[in-house]
Amino acid sequence: MVCCRLLSLFTAAPLVRCIRIFLFFTLVFAELSRAQVVPTLTSVPLNEVARYRPDSAYIMLKEQLALSRIKKNREDEALIYRQMGQVLFRMGNYPQAVTQLLEADRLFRSLNKPEALAENSNFLGSVYYYNKQSGESLDRFLEALSIYHRTRNPSGLSDTYAHIGHWHEKQRHLDSALFYQRSALSFAHLGRNRGAEARIYEHFGSIYEDLEAFDSARHYYEASLSLYRNLSLRAEQVGLVNNLGDIYTKTGQPLQGLAYAREAMSLAWAEQDKYQLQSAYRDMGECFQAMGIMDSAYAYLEKSRELIQEIYTSDNQRQIALLQTLYEFEQKTSEITKLNAGRRIDHILLIAVILVGLLLGLLGYLVNSKQKLKIRNEQALNEQQQRIHLAEKDLMESALRMKKMEEDTLKQELDIRSKELSSHILHLVQKNEVMEEIRTGLQEIIKDDRRDQKKQLRQLLNKIQVSVAQEDYWNEFRLIFDKVHESFFANLNRQCPDLTPADVRLLALVKMNLGSADTARLLSVTPDSLRVMRYRVKRKLGLGTADSLQQFIDQLG
Repeated sequence: MVCCRLLSLFTAAPLVRCIRIFLFFTLVFAELSRAQVVPTLTSVPLNEVARYRPDSAYIMLKEQLALSRIKKNREDEALIYRQMGQVLFRMGNYPQAVTQLLEADRLFRSLNKPEALAENSNFLGSVYYYNKQSGESLDRFLEALSIYHRTRNPSGLSDTYAHIGHWHEKQRHLDSALFYQRSALSFAHLGRNRGAEARIYEHFGSIYEDLEAFDSARHYYEASLSLYRNLSLRAEQVGLVNNLGDIYTKTGQPLQGLAYAREAMSLAWAEQDKYQLQSAYRDMGECFQAMGIMDSAYAYLEKSRELIQEIYTSDNQRQIALLQTLYEFEQKTSEITKLNAGRRIDHILLIAVILVGLLLGLLGYLVNSKQKLKIRNEQALNEQQQRIHLAEKDLMESALRMKKMEEDTLKQELDIRSKELSSHILHLVQKNEVMEEIRTGLQEIIKDDRRDQKKQLRQLLNKIQVSVAQEDYWNEFRLIFDKVHESFFANLNRQCPDLTPADVRLLALVKMNLGSADTARLLSVTPDSLRVMRYRVKRKLGLGTADSLQQFIDQLG
């Protein structure tokens, strides 16, 4: 075929022959130049890279995507888009993860790949939920469910029913959550999927824990843990051990809870899972607090707080590194494109110079002018792209600076409000102490036998009593308290709407961790009366004698 084309070139008229020869060699050289710049990839363990270096994994996927586009392999493109969405989801960049997964969804639909589409829809539903789009999340799960019913895939049905049940659990539709998890379990048994069974048992435990059916919750958590151990899935065991410890703590068995929390801590260390390690530290602190060992409780709770800060900082750094890597990758890609374009133009110009002798002077002049115009256009385009990249970089840096300034402002505001609340409490305590001293002195005067003074002194005592109990100070205290603990009174009202104003004051002072003496002085009651008030409030809240009022208040937020 090529030989025939070459023969036809040399049998045409002279002018036409020159033009055809020029165009033929130009096209051949362009194809060879393009073949030289196709990227090559080596086989790498992508899952391991995505776990520890998600930014590097994302760049690898971008390169593979470019190669798949050159090969026009649309199925590989769809799979790579899905992997890119998973990497971005792991990085906490949910909007970009949604974008990549929607691109995979479009390709799977065009390729008519129902199983791949259903799997992608399940993952997209999870990302939508984390991105605060619960309606879109449920729609994706239901679409996956419909596909798996058509294809009769028990494993897919098991996973999808579990997703829908988990969605209903988060929406507090606990009866619906139980129904869908039971459906998921039946399909997991049918498909003999032991890993899915373990996950579903864990979901059952979480639902029963929300229902405060702690015996049932412990039963399902233990069943799930047993399966994970049989399957040698160490990473999945950490959260379950933490949950079991929490169950024992909630049922008044902090010693057993502490044992599970320590086991969870060891597993988290082995798996390098900082999130579960932080949870284990927190649970250990709560167990020590329940046992009255406050120094150990404080130490572990402080470790938990420090680890949360470290995780938050690490996540921010990873996201910044990803943004920086993406920017550098795009910049490098632009430079490579520019260099390749320059090479192609140089090669074409070289061929044009070699062949220009075979062409008429006018033809050579026209071709040379056209190439110069093309070079100027491409240079202008490259300069415009460079300006766009610099502008995008400045915008990203400005956004990061604004975010840090907002965090610093919020922290300073919280510190000011906490100091203001402490100052107000101190003022109330000092005021009541002075008023109590005056009242005590006046009571001693009343014991004197001079009757002409008793009536006036009693009136003065009544005025002091009214001043001690006046509402203005409590109203001001409540305004300041609301700024520090915004949701406390709302949560308390939802938990027990029958509380009196005096009960609410007592619980607010408990939240402030004030001692019994200061609390009694602020409420203008005796210590014995304070104990009676605490007993009555615990009854209204449905707490037992052994339950900790302080622990209940701390859980309200």
